[in-house]
Amino acid sequence: MAGDKDIELTAQAGEIDDIAAREAIEDERIKTEQQQTGGALERYINFLSAINFGFILQCSWEAAAVTFQFSLSNGGPASIVYGSILAGFGTSLVAISLAEMASMDPTVGAQYRWSAAFAPRWNRFFGLMQGWITSFAWICSCTSNPALVSNIIVGLVIFNNPEYVPQRWHVTLIMWAITIFPFLGNFWFRKVLNTLEAVGAICHVVFFIVSIITLVVLAERSTTDFVFKTLTHDVSGWTNPTVAFGIGLLTVTYPLTGFDGVLHMSDEVKKARVRVPRSMIISVVLNAVMQFSYMLTVLYTIGDIDTVAADPLPIIQVYYQATGSKSATNLFVVMLAIIIFVSFFNVFASDSRLLWAFARDNGLPFSKFFAYVHPTLKMPLNTLMLIGACLCILALINIGSSTAFNAFISLPALALYISYFFPIFFLFIRRLSRSHPAPIAWGPFKLGRLGPFINLAAMCYIIFIVIWMPFPTALPVDGLNMNYAGPLVGAVIVGALLDWIISGRKRFQIPVVRQRPDF
Repeated sequence: MAGDKDIELTAQAGEIDDIAAREAIEDERIKTEQQQTGGALERYINFLSAINFGFILQCSWEAAAVTFQFSLSNGGPASIVYGSILAGFGTSLVAISLAEMASMDPTVGAQYRWSAAFAPRWNRFFGLMQGWITSFAWICSCTSNPALVSNIIVGLVIFNNPEYVPQRWHVTLIMWAITIFPFLGNFWFRKVLNTLEAVGAICHVVFFIVSIITLVVLAERSTTDFVFKTLTHDVSGWTNPTVAFGIGLLTVTYPLTGFDGVLHMSDEVKKARVRVPRSMIISVVLNAVMQFSYMLTVLYTIGDIDTVAADPLPIIQVYYQATGSKSATNLFVVMLAIIIFVSFFNVFASDSRLLWAFARDNGLPFSKFFAYVHPTLKMPLNTLMLIGACLCILALINIGSSTAFNAFISLPALALYISYFFPIFFLFIRRLSRSHPAPIAWGPFKLGRLGPFINLAAMCYIIFIVIWMPFPTALPVDGLNMNYAGPLVGAVIVGALLDWIISGRKRFQIPVVRQRPDF
């Protein structure tokens, strides 16, 4: 039996080495082809860094800690507990579905390339539309990190100086200041990646353990009935329990998005066909477990719910009631900001690669300019500057809306889930089709007979979540508390349609799926 096991492991190792050898040949061909479009990226990300990249990028329990005020007024504890379970399973199904496609074609363009490849017809149209939606989704994802950190900074200032009255433009300035660091840091991202990912992963886990132990040991206990049976639907103006529960899902579904971030680094990941799918699935599962465990702990140790709900950043009062110390509370909340800030570097890097790939396929106006890769830094410098400019512009939303923080959270969640839906839908149709002339070129990771069922369940989950994302979190709705996520996503879709009509149908090139090695 031991001998058989050794043979099996040797065979697996040989298969992965063969993938790496073929990948190297493929990279040389692609590099030669891409020189005319501005250059190519190089592979330098190993397996551990690929795992850590997605693991830290999601920073699920930290993001949930900073945003669970949405659920306190809509859905309450029941929405957080059962929503965490739903989000964990649902997002895992979505990640598994996309991981199968990543195994076939681990490409930086990811969703828009797969939509173009698997759409039954109008491939160029769906590819371009998907490219705009995915690019917009990731630009919005970039805004969520500085929004979260700025919200923490303002919350701590109010906590330590109650007389301080925050102005909306203060948050915008803080977001601009926070954006400078990952923008400059990405110039040397290749050199600091391993260290950054290692430190981030350690902090992500250690702070999680320390936070849970502290709350469990020091805080007063809530009742089990409060945690599992309290469904809040009489605070925000939404009186229907189902609607309140659905809106409250934003707290637990938003942090688990973004697992496709490592996909957009595919051209820089060694043995990407094996490692990228694994990274996606592992990061989602681990973050889902950590998020559920942390939020369950918070609900059992939340203390005086009225005091917590009244705070601009409720997690501050959770720690303060548990520790009774302002210094300890500051330390714990700063921990959250540190991980979210480290995650910002990953989001920035992933987004710059996505826009670079879209420009390389002539999806963006002035594509030749944005497809440029700096020959020394080996990174898409121009798209990095584009993202920085977009973040500064989007940060201005905060000046015009008192609930802009809601938009910074719901926008990326809504747009990302939409970007996940279409490639899964097209692959599902292709799976069931008996008339397509060519078989699906599966990669090392394939779902087999379970594939259609997993794809269908993933699509059902996405549709259910997308329904609630555009809802305003409070009634009555006015210009200040309006949720602008839906209108903005709609505006992007209309803009993409106009781009297709004006020049996109002539400019955009159908991405050619890479030739799959014989595994």
